[in-house]
Amino acid sequence: MATTYEDLKKKTVAELRDMAKGLTHEAVHGYTQMNKEHLLPALCKALGIEHTHHHAEAGFDKSQIKTRMKMLRAERGKALEAHDSAKLRVIRTELHVLNHRIRTHIV
Repeated sequence: MATTYEDLKKKTVAELRDMAKGLTHEAVHGYTQMNKEHLLPALCKALGIEHTHHHAEAGFDKSQIKTRMKMLRAERGKALEAHDSAKLRVIRTELHVLNHRIRTHIV
């Protein structure tokens, strides 16, 4: 039976380390010091298993988000000069949300 990424993801760190113990691929060197987050991609590479780190969100465009963030930073500067705290709060919240969207989609 072929092992899949989902099968590996369900295993414990101890089970993953036991699997890595039997492999000689350089991706799993130092497996005893790796946590599950690092062991999964290393084992996939060593076993030749295709996997995606994050599920891509439909319509995700990093360049568009970065452009919007640039515009928000300019607006933030104007709001700071005008001492408009309500507008600052809205801008900072949107910047936070956009930053989070980008971080969660990095592969």
